[in-house]
Amino acid sequence: MSKNFELLQRVAKDEYFSVPEEAVPVPQMAPALVSVRKEPAELEIPKLVALKKDPPDPEITKLVQRLFLQAGKEGGPKAVSFSGIARDDRSSWICARAGEILAQQADTSVCLVEANFWSPRLHIYSAAANRIGFAEALATKGPIRNFATQLGAQNLWLVPSGLTKPGFHPSIERYRDRFAELRESFHYILVSAPALSRETEATFMGQLADGVVLIVEANHNRRETVRRAKEQLENAKVQLIGAVLDQRTFPIPEKLYQRL
Repeated sequence: MSKNFELLQRVAKDEYFSVPEEAVPVPQMAPALVSVRKEPAELEIPKLVALKKDPPDPEITKLVQRLFLQAGKEGGPKAVSFSGIARDDRSSWICARAGEILAQQADTSVCLVEANFWSPRLHIYSAAANRIGFAEALATKGPIRNFATQLGAQNLWLVPSGLTKPGFHPSIERYRDRFAELRESFHYILVSAPALSRETEATFMGQLADGVVLIVEANHNRRETVRRAKEQLENAKVQLIGAVLDQRTFPIPEKLYQRL
């Protein structure tokens, strides 16, 4: 089997995603092949990283290295949007942890941005207040750094969601202007975006960023659901630059996966 591709074998009777320990692609730009059963029409998702349930930091580190660091400061994406398919909590958690690790390994500024006004969690995972943030930045004037909070690391910042008010409907131009400011003010931007079930908001944030990292939940998201999510991004001309297979478990003893 080519080292550029990993085949995820079907190890259960249903059609949910499951993945072996070894199924993390080598750090290259070529896409990783994902399938839950052998069929002519297969599903391709680039840069798949598989996380165990309650994943340790080293697995998040793999994601950060493959997305941002291996291409060098100027070669990889600078702004990435993290989206789940139907739920938000795990994508926000992964976004927060990825930002922390990137700030530790990069010698430049990193900013976490909460763009999910319906279910904001970045400030919780970052142990920060949410009194002012992206909502206020979209509704008022002032440098974007005025709405950012510096976290524990010197080069790590957070723009929380802020507090939305009735009638909060910023224009597309306002979003674009503020996002352009973020790019000028910070070297890396990690956006916690709504799930793709909120089609307009999630795809729009992917368009503003350099692309989307899709969070696929093992034993929850069906293959066809993931295919539709991928097509949704393609139709909106949003680049799918990576994927995380989250909370996978071992339905058979782990050592047996080495022989698959």
